[in-house]
Amino acid sequence: MEEIWNDLKIKFRQGSMYVRLIYINVAVFVITTLVEVALNLFGKTSAEAISWLQLPAWLDRFLTQPWSLLTYMFMHAGMLHIALNMLWLYWFGQLFMMCFTEKQMRGLYLLGGIMGGLFFMGALNLFPLYADKVYTAQMVGASASILAIVSATAYRMPDYRVNLMFIGPVKLKYIALVVIVLDMMQITDANAGGHIAHLGGAFAGVLFGAALKDGRDLTAWFNWLLDAVTDLFKPRRPRMKVHHYKENISPRQSEAPAGNTKRKTDEEIDRILDKVKRNGYDGLTDEEKRRLFDASRR
Repeated sequence: MEEIWNDLKIKFRQGSMYVRLIYINVAVFVITTLVEVALNLFGKTSAEAISWLQLPAWLDRFLTQPWSLLTYMFMHAGMLHIALNMLWLYWFGQLFMMCFTEKQMRGLYLLGGIMGGLFFMGALNLFPLYADKVYTAQMVGASASILAIVSATAYRMPDYRVNLMFIGPVKLKYIALVVIVLDMMQITDANAGGHIAHLGGAFAGVLFGAALKDGRDLTAWFNWLLDAVTDLFKPRRPRMKVHHYKENISPRQSEAPAGNTKRKTDEEIDRILDKVKRNGYDGLTDEEKRRLFDASRR
């Protein structure tokens, strides 16, 4: 079990940002599902506890749980829900990384989710059609965040072709357009809030792509804040203290290197003088002449 856990940690750390987001979503889904199962075994319900992580449409309720604007985008309503979302995130995450950075994906995932959440709450509180749903409607899912990634990728590479099963190569701009139009056609259906959130996420992706084209990164402040928070939880390495000290060396030991050097110099000069006696001064090399001259000046 420990080996599996260590393997998962390594893959999480080494994986691209879309892989990490998939890991986080799956982990949250597994944990919340196991909590629900455990409570059900004892005849209790987890609906009230889980609802504090879901995004409510009713503004008064939202003010009591503002964190839900972030937590809802990592929650899912069932196996099929999370499976479809994670497939979309995996496919378009790879395409997104062809033209954007890891941090931009992280920031856009949050920006798309927040924008989708605001669209969801705004629409249900604004339009009379949803008046009977506003007090009970709650939302979960990463769809808005993923639609932001899809639309940003399509904005940046509109003519890039992907092969769809049974259809063949299709340009990204058409895939994004079809998804957005389908959501617009379903904003009066039973899952109206979810489709409205999708439109909010898609809007965030287009907004991000257009701003980046003008040199402004809308995810920069998200990433700055996230980096600041994560730095708070990083383990601090203790500062290494450097001690300067001198070994206790006896006078003889301290003088030994200088004495040895002087002895070698004297021996070298004696050798040169012997050579002068044998061959004359002209028989010395230039280096030997220099050394002899230096010695005569001491």
